[in-house]
Amino acid sequence: MPILDTRDGAHIQYKVAGEGPPVILIHGWPLTGDMWEYQTVALVEAGHQVITYDRRGFGQSSHSATGYTYDIFADDLADLIAHLGLPRVSLVGFSMGGGEIARYLTRHGAARVDRAVLVSSVVPYLLKTADNPDGVEEHVFAGMQEDIRKDRFDFLQSFAKDFYGVGWVTSPVSKGLMDWSFALGIMASPLATIACVDAFGRTDFRPDLASFTVPTLVIHGSGDKTVPIDPSGRAAAAGIAGAQWLEYEGEPHGLFATVPDRLNADLITFLRGG
Repeated sequence: MPILDTRDGAHIQYKVAGEGPPVILIHGWPLTGDMWEYQTVALVEAGHQVITYDRRGFGQSSHSATGYTYDIFADDLADLIAHLGLPRVSLVGFSMGGGEIARYLTRHGAARVDRAVLVSSVVPYLLKTADNPDGVEEHVFAGMQEDIRKDRFDFLQSFAKDFYGVGWVTSPVSKGLMDWSFALGIMASPLATIACVDAFGRTDFRPDLASFTVPTLVIHGSGDKTVPIDPSGRAAAAGIAGAQWLEYEGEPHGLFATVPDRLNADLITFLRGG
């Protein structure tokens, strides 16, 4: 599989499928670029070139010697766009991946970006503070990090239940998909898994919202227990000038797998200019 050597020596694995207007799909925590399986198939069949990659420290990409911050992640995205020679590209970020888009636009500008999509994204700010009262309490993120240190494998299995909205009676995804998600999650470096809780949980993207100067679509499920909708999706839609807003009633965080046909249709419509 092709490998990108970044400016600081990290190795990023990426995949390219299809032909047509290019779209980069940026994965969430603690998964890999392969989480986009349903979307890759649909977008390729709709006439797009689809690029996915594993964030440094996750999947097949190397551990980072220089840290796990959004400035570094944004530069990795810029390096990938330059490496592939893409004059224009649309960016779709899920959960943590939305932060890459926000910080990329701030650090590198929108000259090479056609459109942006935030799906279940952490943008603009998850942490509860005096000026962000709808955010998540600090102890939640600290507890996640402690649970990962104690038993990362049990944490990943438990985390997936809220991620996909799995309950005692019903489950919107199969056991096979849950097992697949666990397999993707354990591919990550434990150091990266812990460090990225700081990145997505404590990075304030509110100053980055002004950098969204391209058509932007924000999608979020109202039943999201992983990234609550108020400090994220609703706040991003309100803070990004001209953003289109789609709220998926009752859907959990992992809506790329719980309602893939709906998400795919909305992505294709938006990427075509609808």
